[in-house]
Formats: sequence, structure tokens, C-alpha cells
Amino acid sequence: MHSPKMILFDYGHTLLYEPDWDPVRGTAVLMEYAVRNPNHCTVEDVRRASDLVYGVHLEAVQALGYDVSAQVGDRLLYDYLGIQFSLSPVEMETVFWDAATPGAIMPGADTMLDSINAAGIRTGVISNPRWSGEALTQRFHRLLPRNQFELVLTSSDYLVRKPNRLLFDVALQKAGLKPEDVWYVGDNPTADIEGAAQVGIYPVWFDNDTDRGGRDHAADIVPQCEHLRIREWSELVAILEQLRTGAS
Repeated sequence: MHSPKMILFDYGHTLLYEPDWDPVRGTAVLMEYAVRNPNHCTVEDVRRASDLVYGVHLEAVQALGYDVSAQVGDRLLYDYLGIQFSLSPVEMETVFWDAATPGAIMPGADTMLDSINAAGIRTGVISNPRWSGEALTQRFHRLLPRNQFELVLTSSDYLVRKPNRLLFDVALQKAGLKPEDVWYVGDNPTADIEGAAQVGIYPVWFDNDTDRGGRDHAADIVPQCEHLRIREWSELVAILEQLRTGAS
């Protein structure tokens, strides 16, 4: 194991998480920006239509290993209902998302990033959300304002979902690095850990219980590849310092 030139991170339950998720609240706030609603649709009408668009059709796309962005999904949803907004597509994303959950920092993620930045290690993100990279970048800037992410790749922008290797290959191409110079940290044993390992990126399993009450560790899926397993961000900071100084 040697010190990486770059560390790529997952988003959800790795750097940030989403407590008190409430899509009905998000829809209610978004509907305040409606400028056309000829059918007088209510928030409940939108919720039922969303179950059809997102819960049936777009989930079927995800089950095949692909993604459709919230911008495309919302275009289908609200055109289906005849509703128009005074917002741009990315503004619709962020207004809904921030109202559904403002998000929160995983414990120690901010100080961990400070330490990595101070060490001169480059950083970036590969994630599987329905949100665009632009919307996710805005959330990082709001909650982790000292981040220095060089790239933020989302499956919604690139069609394919982790563990599809194409997302990892794109990140390496953009970074101009070889796989052996990069680490990837995430919480999902399959999408994150095995996904990164298949391209030669060193995987770090961030196995943390924050916001996962009643978790049954005996039911955990364990990655079927070589990896480093950590439970707190302080562990990663300590390991990187050992590698930097050559301490045993």
C-alpha cells in the first residue's frame, strides 16, 4: 500500500447523508414556484404521479444498471401534469432537494477533507444519485465549503451506474492518473468497493453506522476483493499520515 495521488469519494452516507428525508415537503416547496397549473394539481396529485414516473418507470431503468436524471424525470412528471415553473431545471432540482432534506455532514468528513487537502492529495467524487453533478456540487459547496473536488461525476449525467466501470474509467481519464495512484472510498460493498477494484483503484470501505439505527452487522455483504475497511474518518487520516511519514 502506498499513499495515493488522488482519493475519490462516494456521496451518500460517505461524505454527506440525508436525515429526515421528506419528498412531500420538497414537492410542496417546489410547487410554490409553479406559474402554470391548468389542472389545479395538488401536492398529493404530484405525489401520485411521481409514484408512476419515478417509482415504476425510472426505477425499471435503474434496475437495468442505468440512470435517468431528476431533470429528465421532472420534465416527464410535470409535463404529464401540465405544470410549468419559473425555475431552471437545476433550480428545480435544488429547491426540491434542499426542502426534502437540507443534508448533513457525515461525522468527521469535513476535518478529514481538510487533512487530505493539506497533504496535497487531490480529491473528487463519483456517485449514483438522481441529481446532476451541478446540483450535487452546489450541495458540497454549501455543506463542505472547503472542499477542493476536481471532479463530481454522477450516474445521472453519465447514464451508467456504479459498479459499471465506465464511471471509474471516466474519472481516471479526467484526472490524468493511473488506477494504482488512486483510492476510492464508499459505503456500498458492491457498487463502491468491488466497482473500484475491477479497474485497479484501491478501494476503502467506509463502514459507518451513522443514521443506520438497528443495523444487523451479521447480514452485511462483505466485498469479495482486497480492500481497506474503516469505520471512522480519523482512521483514514491516521493511515495516510503513516504512509506519508513511513511510520510503522
